[in-house]
Amino acid sequence: MPRTTRPTLAMTAGVAALAALLLAGCTGSGGTDSQRKDLADAVPGRAKAAATPTPTPPPTGPYVALGDSYTAGMQIPPHAGEPRGCSRSGVNYPSLVAKGLGVASGGFRDVSCTGATTVDLTAPQDTGNGTNPAQLDALTADTRLVTLGIGGNDAGFMEVVAECAKDNLVDAVKGVIKQTRAASPCRDHYSSGDGTDEVQRKVNAAGDRLGKVLQDIKRRSPQARVYVIGYPTLLPADPSSCLPVLGKTVAVPDLGFLAEKEQQLNGMLKKHAQAAGAVFVDTAGPSVGHDMCAGEDERWVEPPFPARGLAPIHPNAKGQEAVSGFVLKAIRG
Repeated sequence: MPRTTRPTLAMTAGVAALAALLLAGCTGSGGTDSQRKDLADAVPGRAKAAATPTPTPPPTGPYVALGDSYTAGMQIPPHAGEPRGCSRSGVNYPSLVAKGLGVASGGFRDVSCTGATTVDLTAPQDTGNGTNPAQLDALTADTRLVTLGIGGNDAGFMEVVAECAKDNLVDAVKGVIKQTRAASPCRDHYSSGDGTDEVQRKVNAAGDRLGKVLQDIKRRSPQARVYVIGYPTLLPADPSSCLPVLGKTVAVPDLGFLAEKEQQLNGMLKKHAQAAGAVFVDTAGPSVGHDMCAGEDERWVEPPFPARGLAPIHPNAKGQEAVSGFVLKAIRG
């Protein structure tokens, strides 16, 4: 086995002295900036300056907007696009986002449609006034930005609101004929023995479908940045403050039930967006105080008896503009 010659202290010191001499010489006029940098970087223990990451610029298209009536801007003038049955607005949040990003003409496609569910993303949707093609068919390998607002119709949220109104009306009749009234007839209607109500089961099922949709979007448009848009706050934190707007149509505990279901819906959207590597855009938090029970000048969502020509329990033009701001902020980072 050959002997290993270990460097002597004098040799080590000599090498160190030589390195110091070279560095000292490089600090004068005898070396170039490049030489000084190279030699400095070669010295053990000398830390290099960390490079500052360059921010990724926001995409400027092609941009595809997918979604339901909350995305389409149901009944908000002016009407835009076909089929007419989608009730798509020219000032909905996708249109305002495209404008804010300066997306080039022809680089923006809004295929959102009133009444859409996750099923209508992969199959044609009959609107009763024309057929909307499968929304995901608008995606291509060139697509760089996708916004998706979907899930409320899968959970049957508007049907739940209508059912709550009906159950409370029936319960009110019981009160007139002096029968015992329920504290929360709508919650009772949807409750089950296992602790998971019917609405929650629908939300969970919608989440499973959403996860598959997000995978499909990634497959069709692998370079796209995907943003899942949540639903704005519909009811205030204190449901009793809705009495001046809604009267006693729905019991206060049932208004709390509806608010709870919306929170579960948004929670599902956030969970599946993050799992798929997409960005969830919260609109519920920023819209607090602008719910359907706020004053006409403050609300972003119309109440069951909306302003003339607008859709009940849907965003108005101010609501669409506000959501566009939240989406643009998320995109720009």
